[in-house]
Amino acid sequence: MEREWIACSARVVEVLGSAEFAPALVAALRSVTPFEHSVTFAYYRDFRPIALHDDFPDWKRQVMVADYQAGPYLLDPFYLQSMAPLVPRLVRLRDLAPDRFYQGEYFRNYYVRTELAEEIGFMLDAGGGVSVVISAMRESRAFSARDFKALQEVFPFVAAAARRNWEGLASRFTAGAAPSPGPQLAELIERAFRNVGRNLLTPREREIVEFALKGYSAEATSQALAISPGTVRIHKRNIYSKLRISSQGELFSHFIAALAELD
Repeated sequence: MEREWIACSARVVEVLGSAEFAPALVAALRSVTPFEHSVTFAYYRDFRPIALHDDFPDWKRQVMVADYQAGPYLLDPFYLQSMAPLVPRLVRLRDLAPDRFYQGEYFRNYYVRTELAEEIGFMLDAGGGVSVVISAMRESRAFSARDFKALQEVFPFVAAAARRNWEGLASRFTAGAAPSPGPQLAELIERAFRNVGRNLLTPREREIVEFALKGYSAEATSQALAISPGTVRIHKRNIYSKLRISSQGELFSHFIAALAELD
């Protein structure tokens, strides 16, 4: 592995600043440990993420890139962590996710369609407030502790190369018509429901919706908002009544549909 990594990492340096950089970097990572798919997104403030590279077949690209950029990214733990003060690191998705992420509607209605066994991400600082996440994905088995450790060992090289290659990336976001800074998730929830004629929720109820959509349980939401779990459940019942829905699945579907109306 070491000899192959040396050759592959040398290639990464050779193609810095070119369109070949991202494929070369992913190839170098695969020389450390195998994985089936990779996608690299850049995040900046509340702009829609930019897909810098992927190696999906067309049908999976629709789900993992096009569908993701249409709205589900707002509930992605990698995106949410990138919006917080970034701690560059290699991390497993499951270690970022809220306590009910795998029972939540983002996972059940969107992420399960990716057909992945595990996703891990290199969370990188590209400078200028831009975060880059290079995801490595496996379909049939999770990354072992040994696999993860081997990738962690090459993290300093990956971080330095990515920062050098993608410096100035913020200009690609601000060159478009998107506002800066853009709305936060809570504001998007408010705007989305207003768009479909349902501007009925109180500020506290919008907070409850936000945590529910992210995959937090009533207990975790209560801790975050310093209220009791019983109060969270009462708020949820009121939200469902006001929106005339009966499940969190309907809440997620309405949110995604309403986001589409904002475009």
